[in-house]
Amino acid sequence: MTLPKFILGDNTDFPDAIFVIHTDFPRFIINLENDEVEWLEDFDQQDQKQLEFETEGLIKEATDFYDREVARYEE
Repeated sequence: MTLPKFILGDNTDFPDAIFVIHTDFPRFIINLENDEVEWLEDFDQQDQKQLEFETEGLIKEATDFYDREVARYEE
């Protein structure tokens, strides 16, 4: 199965949260309500340096994806 790079998620137990799931490496879930990130990967020291470099861009991509999806619903 081919998954999209980002998936929107919600849960009635967290009514104010908006989750964006990143399915490519490094996999993570971000809660756009508070920008909390949960990584779904284990990282070694070398990966950690790469992750720190890429994190800002990945979070921006996740936020842009959410904005694009919401705009499509509003059309």
